[in-house]
Amino acid sequence: MMVERQEIGLTTATTGDGQTGTHGTGPVGGIDVKNLSAWFGTLQALKDVNLSLRGRSVSAIIGPSGCGKSTLIRCLNRMHEEVREARVSGEVRFDGQDIYAPDADPVEVRRRIGMVFQRPNPFPTLSVLDNAVAGLKLTGGLSRPELRERGEQALRAAGLWDEVKDRLNQPGARLSGGQQQRLCIARALAVEPEVLLMDEPASALDPASTLRIEELIEELKERYTVVIVTHNMQQAARVAESTLFLLLGEVVEFGPTSKIFTRPDDKRTEDYVTGRFG
Repeated sequence: MMVERQEIGLTTATTGDGQTGTHGTGPVGGIDVKNLSAWFGTLQALKDVNLSLRGRSVSAIIGPSGCGKSTLIRCLNRMHEEVREARVSGEVRFDGQDIYAPDADPVEVRRRIGMVFQRPNPFPTLSVLDNAVAGLKLTGGLSRPELRERGEQALRAAGLWDEVKDRLNQPGARLSGGQQQRLCIARALAVEPEVLLMDEPASALDPASTLRIEELIEELKERYTVVIVTHNMQQAARVAESTLFLLLGEVVEFGPTSKIFTRPDDKRTEDYVTGRFG
């Protein structure tokens, strides 16, 4: 059962621009990572990661395969601990509160910090609308008309409503790959998160669908904090305001995207973004 927000030590505040958020040390929706390490059994996947992700912006995580990118974002909403023999140390502070604190509810953490995976994964037996509100149904308490309204809002936010409004009762699996990915984004948005983690959301899509996902990310950053893992250097340069280069589980460099791609401080960063790495 989802607990009330105050039970995990998060209280509502109003910022100077009239936006609501939680009391903390950084911007609304910001994430601060301090000395974060992660393991799968005896294999250490992350080593003392430190970074601050600004609220309501897009941050990209880049690096070669196996460097710990997916592990890092799974640590940002406590999904890493769902893997057998996985563990973490350090702190992940969301709006100033440690999501790994003993009194933090992982279900509430994952509601507020949503996840979209690499490959579209709509529930094949559910309709488009039921896919969009699947997370809401788990919490209960909403009538069918309320669910439909929330579903429509989420589909609109994901840029999908005009394409599916006449087939809401058809299986979500009948949509194209790009539409399925936006349906999964709608499903994540329906539960009203503050952060959206995206693990290579366009890697399995065609160029046109990839462009639509990138346009959607640009729209979403006005309301959400977005963190995207990508192997596509051009994509990171297009959508992200800040970029993190991860190598062998360690942060090599983190800063404004324009600097990372044009004036990096570390030779390894320059070699990676120009294709000379290794």
